Amino acid sequence: MQVAKAMHPRADWASAETPVIEIARMMEKDDIGAVPIGKDDRLIGMLTDRDIAIRVVARGLDPAKTRADAVMTKGIVWCHTTETVEDAIHLMDQKKIRRLPVIDDNKRLVGMLSLGDIAHSAGRDLSGEILHAVADHHA
Repeated sequence: MQVAKAMHPRADWASAETPVIEIARMMEKDDIGAVPIGKDDRLIGMLTDRDIAIRVVARGLDPAKTRADAVMTKGIVWCHTTETVEDAIHLMDQKKIRRLPVIDDNKRLVGMLSLGDIAHSAGRDLSGEILHAVADHHA
């Protein structure tokens, strides 16, 4: 199955200069846990709910004054709409990530592929494989 058939369509992204509080509001409104961050028409990172908790709240930073690029996870891993879900799973396993932005032939963000998307579209074996691969065990 191609990623395009499994992904969550209509993904949004935020500018690197966007205050974290605005991105948190996007997350609340859309019931999502991660927002790709862009600059100069390129994706440059990802801001997750965990990033906000650890890099903003835990450090006592003001989310209204803290920009996304100051606390995001830098660099971005993505997949293409025409790749197979199996290939995306292997990429997520290699990079130990739970969400992948999906781009189209025009290099435009068109969706997100998450563990939940995989669980709903792939068989139990593949779903179990990726969940086991990216879930860290904390001692």
